[in-house]
Amino acid sequence: MPAEPAPRMTARETIALLTGGAGFTEHRPPPRTLPPDGPLGWAGYDAARERAAERTGEEESVVYGTGVVDDRECVLLSFEFGFLGGSLGQLTGDRLEAAYELALARRLPLLALVATGGSRMQEGMVALTQLQRVAAASTRLRAAGLPQIAVVRDPTTGGGWATVGAGADVVLALPGAQVGFAGSRVRPPDADPYAYGAEGQFAAGQVDAVVPAGELRGTVGRWLRALGAPEAHEAPRPAAPLPGAPHDAPPAAPLPQAQPSSPSGLPASGREAVERARAAQRPRAEAYLADYFTVRLPLHGDRCGGTDPGLLTGFGLRADGQPVAYVAQCGTPTRPAGYRAAARTIRLADRLGVPVLTLVDTPGAANDAEAERAGAGAAIADTFAAIAAARVPVTTLVIGEGGSGGALALAAPGNTHVTADSYFSVIAPEPAAAILKRPPAETGATADQLRLRPQDLVELGIARSIVT
Repeated sequence: MPAEPAPRMTARETIALLTGGAGFTEHRPPPRTLPPDGPLGWAGYDAARERAAERTGEEESVVYGTGVVDDRECVLLSFEFGFLGGSLGQLTGDRLEAAYELALARRLPLLALVATGGSRMQEGMVALTQLQRVAAASTRLRAAGLPQIAVVRDPTTGGGWATVGAGADVVLALPGAQVGFAGSRVRPPDADPYAYGAEGQFAAGQVDAVVPAGELRGTVGRWLRALGAPEAHEAPRPAAPLPGAPHDAPPAAPLPQAQPSSPSGLPASGREAVERARAAQRPRAEAYLADYFTVRLPLHGDRCGGTDPGLLTGFGLRADGQPVAYVAQCGTPTRPAGYRAAARTIRLADRLGVPVLTLVDTPGAANDAEAERAGAGAAIADTFAAIAAARVPVTTLVIGEGGSGGALALAAPGNTHVTADSYFSVIAPEPAAAILKRPPAETGATADQLRLRPQDLVELGIARSIVT
């Protein structure tokens, strides 16, 4: 069952929750006059707007301007649900587009605090086409390398969810919030309400985190730092180059330190290398990430309805404040949702100019029928493509099993390193022996022939170094 939503906050209360005493400077677009009762001449529309304004004290369903969240400057836009259900009309579109353009002009991240029922019926198709304006403005911001964060409140439905909300780089949700394209009055009567709530959308990989209101300011502040937001009063970020042009690459992510393991030295044989990589006591991704970062901010899901608990993605901050994006396999077969989440993270980091660290540890890609139906081949291909196209440096450390193409998809060409507890192979020795019609007793000899040990990988030029 979905959690109970918190009491509904106004647009300005939500802004104050995020900015605290740092303050907020409101902006307004150039005024526009609508015809009587709006573009459709909907009888009573002017009166409804007047009542909404008297009730809320707002002129429209969106408030926007600049503010500071946890010492990081950004453009905030906040929906007022009390104004005609936070719906989008032509004047709302003016404000939304102006907010995105303000972020573009100031070179600032956009923080959207969303609570909307969708497009305004009293303006018909004129209202619906505001979604195209929002999509175009968001695309311009994305092309400029500026991050977009959405906090979805109760409720966030319709076109507002499908553009401002779900279209953001990072989506946070308040507990119990109704979140979904279909609002409560238009969805099937027998629909599971969990699927339309913050917690259900998180489970489906559509929301990155469900964050209580009391933790929202700190969480958003950490995300702003990790995504490269400037400190308050800091000089603006330089303009991004044209889409597709190379940008100034940041320094490569530092290599993680090898985590303590019981064996010492390098494996003497291929069989030993495989056994060490598969050992239960061997350090896993969580140990490496905990040692590497002081702050970790997970991204969750593939935005296609899938999640893979065996693959961790997100952004983190190191002790020196350097942001690094990470993609880490956890020793299980990686599922299509995991590869799609990896590609999503790598492309976001590349757009924002943040270096990437990948930790390789998988026996291979999941190969069951469900994985095939979910598009395993296409998802792996997309991950290869994301790394190949990355303009930021990608650093890879193989910390365990490097099983075939399912592992290679996350490996950086020319910048892959290995630990003493790892191996990398075109195929695991057991299926290799089976394909060659060799008895199980010859699996060890097959492992030696594959030259999969860490020292073999360095000698072959596959790995640059052994991290010990």
